[in-house]
Amino acid sequence: MTSKVKTTPEVLKPQQLPGRLPFWRLWLPLLFQTGIILAAPAQPFYTQLTGKTAILQTVPVDPYDPLRGYSQTLSYDISQVNNLQELPGWQELTQHNNEPAVNDVPAGTNLYVTLEAPTSNTTPPSAWIPVRVSRDRPQNLTANQVAIKGKVTGNSIVYGLETYYMPEAQRDDINQSIAQAQRDQQRFVVEVKVDNQGRAVPISLWVDRRNYRF
Repeated sequence: MTSKVKTTPEVLKPQQLPGRLPFWRLWLPLLFQTGIILAAPAQPFYTQLTGKTAILQTVPVDPYDPLRGYSQTLSYDISQVNNLQELPGWQELTQHNNEPAVNDVPAGTNLYVTLEAPTSNTTPPSAWIPVRVSRDRPQNLTANQVAIKGKVTGNSIVYGLETYYMPEAQRDDINQSIAQAQRDQQRFVVEVKVDNQGRAVPISLWVDRRNYRF
C-alpha cells in the first residue's frame, strides 16, 4: 500500500536583479575613447592652422621606380646626415652624449634643424636653406626662420613627412610629372607647415610649376 505524501510547493524567492550602473560608468569610457580618436588628427590640424610655411628640397627614395601603389616615399636634403654634418651645432649633438666628436649621432636622437627662407619669392618656390642644428628648439628664431623637429634613425633623419599619399585619379599624372622633373632636373619641392614645437605637416607637392595639394 502506497501512501501519497503531500508536499508543499517550494516558494520561489524573487531573484535580486543587478542594480543599474551609474550613468558615469557608461559614458566615461565612451568619452575617453572618443577623445583618443579625436586627438589623433587634432595635432596635424593644429599644426596646419597655426604653423609657418617652409619649403623643403625633395628627393624620391627610388628615382627609377617612383610608382609605389598610391603613395610616394620621399626624402629631403635635410634627411641626409652628410648634408647636416657641416652645420653649426652638429658637433654639440655628439659631445652631449659624452662620446668623441665623431660624425655619427646615436639613433633615436631628437634634433631641430633651423631653416631660413630664400631672399626672393619664385614660382615654383625655392627650398629653404638649413643653417643650424641643435638638440633643443632655438628660442631666437628670426622672422624668416623656422625650426623643424627630426629624429636620427642611423644614416638618415625623419620628420614625419616621408610618405605622400596620392589621389587615385591623379596618380598617373603625378608620377609622370615626377619622372619628367627628374629627367630634366626641374624643381621638386614640398611645402610644409611647421608649428611652434617644430612639428611639421605636408601641405602640397611642387613638381616644377605643377602644384598638388596633400
